[in-house]
Amino acid sequence: MSSMRTLLAAWLMLSTATAWAQLPDSDADKPDGDKPAETEKDKKASRLKVEPCAQALPALRTPMAFMPGEVLEFDLDAMGAQAGKMTMRVHKQKDGHLPVEVEAQTNSFFSKVRRVRGSATTYLHPRTLRPRRYVEDTTENEMRRKVEVAFGHKDRSVKVDYQIGKRPKGQYNYTYDKDGLDVAGSIYLLRQLPLQENMQVCFDVYGVRRLWRMQGSVLKREQVTTPLGQFNAWHMTGTAIRLDRPSQKREVHVWISDDARRLPLAAVGTLDLGAVRATLTSVSRPGEKRQEARGEEDMKW
Repeated sequence: MSSMRTLLAAWLMLSTATAWAQLPDSDADKPDGDKPAETEKDKKASRLKVEPCAQALPALRTPMAFMPGEVLEFDLDAMGAQAGKMTMRVHKQKDGHLPVEVEAQTNSFFSKVRRVRGSATTYLHPRTLRPRRYVEDTTENEMRRKVEVAFGHKDRSVKVDYQIGKRPKGQYNYTYDKDGLDVAGSIYLLRQLPLQENMQVCFDVYGVRRLWRMQGSVLKREQVTTPLGQFNAWHMTGTAIRLDRPSQKREVHVWISDDARRLPLAAVGTLDLGAVRATLTSVSRPGEKRQEARGEEDMKW
């Protein structure tokens, strides 16, 4: 059931469309002696180069579509079966940064296979929404995984320190191209982009101890039906490519409401197991009445 583990581990970061684009590298969890030898195909793939982004991300819209105190709740499902829940929470500014926390947990059905509970917190610049720091703490069954990532914006560095269980600590060092984001915070930046039909989007994103290049576009404006009701929404699609192994690619789709709140309504993607999805089911914002799903409505577009 290692593939199930990788799917559930990815759910920790379903706060962005790129979460599905990431194929967690289960080999990275194994001690060095247990890792398979690198094949000639792997060596050739590692020599491939991913095209750089043609341009940086555009200036963000103002005012911000979200604020401290906003809480979004999602249902997570795989191959048509509900498998867990996720909560995204914006905290008050602290030490000049805007913390955004994502928590995910499997339900009792999936916990019979794998129990996964975890959280990820990104510390964003309150105006640019670029991350300075990202931390992750996940427990799968009895195995704990901790990650701390530091972003250096002057030298475009991404320093990853991680530890799996009681094994020795590990480290990766990356360099991003024009924009470097993390999976927990990137959806908040996407909510602030001046979205329009055929708009091209490209950025590098950290996730699952790797750096990925997300190349996407805004397909069109659609009317979608969600558990929270009907919305006009921007449909974005993209492909995330793992920079150190370009043969690993994942297609993703995300719908963001075309209103002042710019809500992330749903995201759909594929892993080797099939389709996975997160659907927004509850919205709580300061000064507004809580909005939550009622009945058994499903996502339609």
